[in-house]
Amino acid sequence: MTRALLRRPDPDHIEIAHEGQTFRIAILRRPTARRLTLRVSSATGAVVLTLPTRSSLATAQKFAQSHGGWIATRLAKLPERVPFAVDSVIPLRGVPHRIVPRDGRGTAEADPASATLGVPGDPAHMSRRVREFLMREARRDLSHAVAVYAARLGRRPARVTLRDTRSRWGSCTARGELNFSWRLILAPPVVLDYLVAHEMAHLREMNHSPRFWALTHELCPHVDEAERWLKRHGSELHRYG
Repeated sequence: MTRALLRRPDPDHIEIAHEGQTFRIAILRRPTARRLTLRVSSATGAVVLTLPTRSSLATAQKFAQSHGGWIATRLAKLPERVPFAVDSVIPLRGVPHRIVPRDGRGTAEADPASATLGVPGDPAHMSRRVREFLMREARRDLSHAVAVYAARLGRRPARVTLRDTRSRWGSCTARGELNFSWRLILAPPVVLDYLVAHEMAHLREMNHSPRFWALTHELCPHVDEAERWLKRHGSELHRYG
């Protein structure tokens, strides 16, 4: 029987203490990993320790403990979370809107004149109602952009799905199915438009070759502007909600 079979299953996390704080660290064992690595997700704030198959948990614990200061520094630099609650300010198509309660029933509605997002009903359900509003607006904008680029390309996706992805803003499967993050509705319109053009271009070029980028630039005039915005501000979109 091999040593790997004798090893107890890993816990899903370990904890370390540093200067009065306790950090929860997810454990991820990868056969392809050559060394222990730590990362802090800018999207969720999760701390993940990846370790090779043969590394022991004792070694992982010691490694994480020795990097307590680094973990604390990275977490302190993350943008403050913004809940979907009364008086929170969230971007809608890149424009800040303040969340306010509204009398009556129905769905949340944005008022461009006052830059507010009015949310009716029980305040206990405000977070859900705001999220539903944002997803509805994202679906509308994405559907419009897909229709525009489908007409230019002469091709349509098999399906368009909204998700809350952490590592990709959009993707295209081999079956021609497009997936997008609903959080794109928080960004300026040129960003959502570019991501749709990018994924639609994959319906013709399932790669990132020079031909793919030439097609994307042909379809969309603001590729560089949107890429710059995502690089500078993309991770901030995960702080909302």
